[in-house]
Amino acid sequence: MNPGKKSRQQQQPPQQQQQGQAQQHPSTGKPRQQKGEGSYEGTRDYNRRTEQYLQSHDVKSDAEAARPRSEQEAREMKEAEREGRSHSKGEH
Repeated sequence: MNPGKKSRQQQQPPQQQQQGQAQQHPSTGKPRQQKGEGSYEGTRDYNRRTEQYLQSHDVKSDAEAARPRSEQEAREMKEAEREGRSHSKGEH
């Protein structure tokens, strides 16, 4: 593992806003309106956080730590994926 990179166990959970409290827009100070899935702001935030993660974490090590440890666990993971995909509108 790279010394400057954080493992999954060392990661801090993302900051979550408390229920009922709206975030304020940085330039106006007014409460931000909730944005739906697919908003430009949400996409920019996701891209920024993803880039930060990729630059500051050992992704290969994280992937290795997430792999199944047994045949049974691999089957359970495949079944969970199949179940999830059955609820999606996309690929099956």
